[in-house]
Amino acid sequence: MHGPQWLERGMKHVWLPYAQMQTALPPLPAVSTQGRTITLADGSELIDGIASWWTACHGYNHPHIRAAVSDQLGRMPHVMFGGLANAPALTLASRLAAMLPGDLERVFFTDSGSVAVEVAMKMAIQYWLNRGRTGRTKLVAFRGGYHGDTMATMAVCDPEEGMHSLYQGALPEHFIADLPVDARSTRALDALLAQSVDNIAAIIVEPLVQGAGGMLFHSPDVLRTLRMLADRHGVLLILDEIFTGFGRTGSMFACEQAGIVPDIITLSKALTAGTMALAATVARRHVFDAFLSDNPMHALMHGPTFMANAMACACANASLDLFEGGDWQDQVARIAQQMRTELEPCRNLPHVVDVRVMGAIGVVELDRIRDMNALKAALIAQGVWVRPFRHIVYLTPAFNITAPELGKLTAAIRTVLAHPV
Repeated sequence: MHGPQWLERGMKHVWLPYAQMQTALPPLPAVSTQGRTITLADGSELIDGIASWWTACHGYNHPHIRAAVSDQLGRMPHVMFGGLANAPALTLASRLAAMLPGDLERVFFTDSGSVAVEVAMKMAIQYWLNRGRTGRTKLVAFRGGYHGDTMATMAVCDPEEGMHSLYQGALPEHFIADLPVDARSTRALDALLAQSVDNIAAIIVEPLVQGAGGMLFHSPDVLRTLRMLADRHGVLLILDEIFTGFGRTGSMFACEQAGIVPDIITLSKALTAGTMALAATVARRHVFDAFLSDNPMHALMHGPTFMANAMACACANASLDLFEGGDWQDQVARIAQQMRTELEPCRNLPHVVDVRVMGAIGVVELDRIRDMNALKAALIAQGVWVRPFRHIVYLTPAFNITAPELGKLTAAIRTVLAHPV
């Protein structure tokens, strides 16, 4: 059956993400969303198990967020942030500073997670330059890590990760280490920092969950170790909470589970609850103070065109309203318990090597996925939208998903994986 005309016409010109265009399945024509449901052009519906890449934490088309967008659209959808300010952006900055731990209080807005990380990297490197410490231009990142697809962020992703390995030689070289999960890896990281501290600006890590690297979990103790080592050797600590921020791991921010405060934190994804593009890089007071000077070269020279977009910031403020007035913690705990119960039987299925859950993240890890297109098609046939990658089938649903909706997702995974493709 042919799709709608706009799909057939547009597919001759669009370039899809993460797709070999010669062999990829054609995208499904989505025409509307509501709650946790995606409606396709033929009227069929899919329960969304991944909340549009982990963003739609309150479900789709939430009336409170929709009203905020409509109101802001009628007054001022956008105004440049260079020399002008808007109330939604400044209100959001104040609210984020109040929510975040410690003195994370200076918010630099961007419009994507990758750019937020690039800004954090620039902040860390220029922090030392502004203090007269030249040469500290490298970062320490970790195997299994992922921080974005732009050129600078690719350089601090796992160098063996398939998406970015082609670019080795074209990217700046940073230090890639093992996470300090035990005494051996902690000693190795301590030695690396001691030996190369004069070249290192910062450590960067995804706290508790390395997302696109394979949904790899680690304990809060790892974050406490990183904070300790950063302090011992006098380097900055950047936490990339683009995936983990805003409740996904069970706390508002993953770093809260370790009781630590990073020097810089990056936020995006669920910041606007999946409604508009927005990101933020938030720095502690001492980082910001290093940029204050009579010297104009000490300023942070970065400014995305749509920085602090008023409509996007209005979305984010509305999302924060829902967090402040809602029962998201109970919702996430309920999701975690249901996924543990209903995904655990997958452990006995062919090719499954692990089943793990943290907060509203459920993961079934396989030893391989032989035919990714066939697996995706089989899940769609079950009436669910789940997008496996590499050797991972995972769920990151909206927090307000109902138990029957989540049950349909977990049942679809059990059914499809019982007949491996």
